[in-house]
Amino acid sequence: MKVVAVFINLIYFLLLAPFLEGVMRKLTAWIQSRKGPPLYQPYLDLLKLLGKENLNSGGNWAYSLAPVLSFSSMLAAIALIPLTGQANILAHSSDLMTLIYFLTLSGFCLLVGALASGNPFAAVGASREMMTTVMLEPVLAMLLILGTVRISSFSLTAAVSGVAVSRGVSYFLMLVVYLLALQAFVARQPFDIAEAEVEILEGPYMEYSGPNYALLRYTLNLKRMFYAWLLISSFLSFILPANFFLSLLLQTVLIIVVFVLISLIGATHPRFRIDQALKYYALLLILALIAVGCAVKGW
Repeated sequence: MKVVAVFINLIYFLLLAPFLEGVMRKLTAWIQSRKGPPLYQPYLDLLKLLGKENLNSGGNWAYSLAPVLSFSSMLAAIALIPLTGQANILAHSSDLMTLIYFLTLSGFCLLVGALASGNPFAAVGASREMMTTVMLEPVLAMLLILGTVRISSFSLTAAVSGVAVSRGVSYFLMLVVYLLALQAFVARQPFDIAEAEVEILEGPYMEYSGPNYALLRYTLNLKRMFYAWLLISSFLSFILPANFFLSLLLQTVLIIVVFVLISLIGATHPRFRIDQALKYYALLLILALIAVGCAVKGW
């Protein structure tokens, strides 16, 4: 079962992530008094892109290889996670640092590809993405470290489930931090600064087309779903049933609810400037460090 769990992780995320993108599009259109595309439109978009030609505008191996490595790194991170609170076979050879490594590597590959394209708009988007990563990844690390402090184990399963072991000051403070950071984690307005379609024409993605662009969009969808899953699995683990299928069903419903909230915020808030966002991220990081300090004290 532990071997099968790895494949369940991958299949679950790969099938559901585009649907969640469809949910966001539909809700955004509804808020803006438009009909919007059908919920299955992202699947059609991915299939259409896979049938197109790759244009290698960068003319180098880094530009061509970046989407594949970014997508592969994201899949590797997903394969590690305890989807319903139970460790899979990969848990014996990995820990929370392995997860953070793969998530960071996925974003780093996108930056390399954008810079290798030679496009100035892509370079601007890459620099914004780099600043966002430097400020936000520590917040994710603080969340997992909080669970580690509670359980006294670097196991990924323990780090995720340990967050809600006791619901004191550190739990509620970290919950507030994560909710405030979630919109930035999923790169939706007001924190879609790296893409900023109106300003820099999707930034890091600008020069990509065909299958490579499909991989990058799929990676972004998977990343968004991962952060929604982490919110449910870490802070609400105590409400998930022990039965695997019931737990998976409840997680799916809650993840969709999270995406509804993300869509509502994204459709009603203007984009931040990068300097405003960095100040916001710095505040979140300070609060996350305070939450970990409270956990160390047992609060």
